[in-house]
Amino acid sequence: MNILSIGNSFSQDAQRYLHQIARADGVKLTCINLYIGGCPLSRHYRNMLSEKSEYCLEVNGSLTGFCVSLKDALLNRDWDVITIQQVSHNSMSYDTYQPYLDTLIAYVRQLAPKAKIAVHQTWAYEQDSKRLNEELGYSDYKQMLSDVTNAYQTAAQHIGADYLIPAGELFDAMLESGIKKIHRDTFHASLGLGRYALGLIWYRILTGNDVTNNTFADFDEEVSAEQIAIAKKCVSEIANKYNV
Repeated sequence: MNILSIGNSFSQDAQRYLHQIARADGVKLTCINLYIGGCPLSRHYRNMLSEKSEYCLEVNGSLTGFCVSLKDALLNRDWDVITIQQVSHNSMSYDTYQPYLDTLIAYVRQLAPKAKIAVHQTWAYEQDSKRLNEELGYSDYKQMLSDVTNAYQTAAQHIGADYLIPAGELFDAMLESGIKKIHRDTFHASLGLGRYALGLIWYRILTGNDVTNNTFADFDEEVSAEQIAIAKKCVSEIANKYNV
């Protein structure tokens, strides 16, 4: 399976372990991320128009040192899945998605007509963080999560997406299950558990494969056996909610 993400640092987080999780199951995934830190849909749209090589190319969770254009990436191979997302600080408001989302998806479908479209639902910032409380004006992370969830659901329905990857709902489920920390800087995923959980939910949603017995455990920072078990349990519960 060939997966292309038109993304930013949040898709970078999600793809860090995705290839390796699949490999542990004997499944071949080629995972490509088009990376620009903090990139909103409006900038993806401008990059589409300019056809400039603005994206840092990441392959299977690692930077390559090469830069590519959106057009070149879309034409590079037959993609099975192409993911898209809004930048996290705008993800609560569907008004910020348009008109860029519609035009981008039309462009993707024109250049990669065989690909299925996945909407990557981002997540809420850490409770009591400056970014959550002062910059975005939320008193509780669940308020942000509710707005994020609603906006992504609207986006997925509007474009007729084939998949919605419920990463934000997964993080919430893990926090409710006793995980104390899942962010590394109050908004990005932690380098171990957070990124691992994202890889699991992407793998489950995009392949339909159960993660319960997946053996991958080579993390950039320590993740305990208890945390691995919680992540797998929450991934299965959230995926079942979406009938995957």
